[in-house]
Order: sequence, then structure tokens, then C-alpha cells
Amino acid sequence: MKLFAISDIHIDYPDNARWVDNLSDMDYRDDILILAGDITEDSSLLAWCLGRFAAKFRQVLFVPGNHDLWVRREAADMCSLRKFEHVMAIAEDSGASSRPYSYGDTLVVPLLGWYDYSFGKPNSDLSMLWMDFRACRWPDGIGPEQVTEHFLKMNPQTLPQDARRNRVVTFSHFLPRIDLIPFFVPASMHYLNPVLGSSGIEGQLRALGADTHVYGHSHINRRVSIDGVTYINNAFGYPQESLMSVRRLVEIG
Repeated sequence: MKLFAISDIHIDYPDNARWVDNLSDMDYRDDILILAGDITEDSSLLAWCLGRFAAKFRQVLFVPGNHDLWVRREAADMCSLRKFEHVMAIAEDSGASSRPYSYGDTLVVPLLGWYDYSFGKPNSDLSMLWMDFRACRWPDGIGPEQVTEHFLKMNPQTLPQDARRNRVVTFSHFLPRIDLIPFFVPASMHYLNPVLGSSGIEGQLRALGADTHVYGHSHINRRVSIDGVTYINNAFGYPQESLMSVRRLVEIG
């Protein structure tokens, strides 16, 4: 049994959906897949994708990303918190899970999240350019900080003694720390820092004793160890990003 990870598949693009469909139906039947968010804003496509993965893997573990909670094509009374509940129901019906999963001596823990500006304050450029500010709708009086707090409270804060394993792998869509963005990213792109993640995710994965954490969102694939935790990003990405990503499943060693 092996543990694989991928994120940011964005199957709204036909080439990306074709990759999912063409993935072997036999090679991964005994394996586990971490799917770290940003599949599609389209609920029917989400159900198709999760169903296809569930048919190919022993277990699919999933957390939604920001794109999955967009409501720009939904009815006016659909907010992104309701969309979240809808997405989670689709995942369950499709055979995916967002609950901790144990196998052998390993426990895999999904961590919900959002961004709360703990990596920096947004400027006017971000307010104009970041699609979430137009594609997501939240109840009155709720902003990103409150959204993040809401999702973090849904995560397990500690592990019961009988759930502990020799190894804990956590995963989230959003980044748990800003230094996961490598030094070669130009300063002109740092305006995106506020919407990359939350330091609250880092606090939670440390409290759970994780030795490996999988994340998505940044579309900058890397594997790096920081203070005893190995962080892994394996984003499939947009079609125009094919030179930046390997476009394959990555095994979590």
C-alpha cells in the first residue's frame, strides 16, 4: 500500500480532466490518494472527478480549495459556506473522505483552512486581481479571518491516544507557512502572500505531531524539510503551467 498526493487539478480544463480519466484503473487499487483541493467550481464535474479517483484508489482523502467554493455561477442565495457543505456532501457520496484515515502505522489527517492575512496585509492590487474576492460570497460580517477561524475549528486539535501512530501525515490546500514560497519568486509577486494560507494550519499540524505535510494552492512544486517536518506540494496546475509541474502523482515516502 502506497500513499500518493496531488492538488490543483483544475479539471475545468479538458486536458486536465482527460488526465484524470486516463489514469490507470488497476495500478492504484491498493493505494491511498491525498487530493489537496482546487478540483473545480462545477459541482457535477467535482462529483465525476472524485468518483473516478474513488474507483481507481483504495481510499481518496480530500479537502476543498478556494476554487471549489466559488459561487459565481450559483444562485444568488448560495454563499460559499453553503457551497462548502455541498462540496463535502458530494465528496462523501462519491466515495472520498475528509476524515482522518489510518493504515499500518500511519495516520493521515486532512486539515481544512483558508487564509487570514497572517502572511501579510492585502493591498489594492490584490483586492482588484484576486478572483476569490468576487467569486466567493460569505455571510454578512464574515471576512477571510473569520472564515479561516471557522474551518480551523473543524479540524482535530489533538489525537486521542488510541489514534496515535508512529507516523502522522497531514494535508491542507492552503500553505501553513510563508517560507514555503521559495526565494526565487520575484518580489513583484509578493502581493499574493496574504491569500496563500494561514499560520494557524502550521500550529495545528505541529500539535498533531505531523512529520509530513502536503499542501497545494501555490502551484510551486517542491519538497522541503523545515524544523523536522517535510512539506510537499505536487500541483497539477493549469495547462499553460506544464513546464512548471511534472503532471504525475507523487508518492509520499
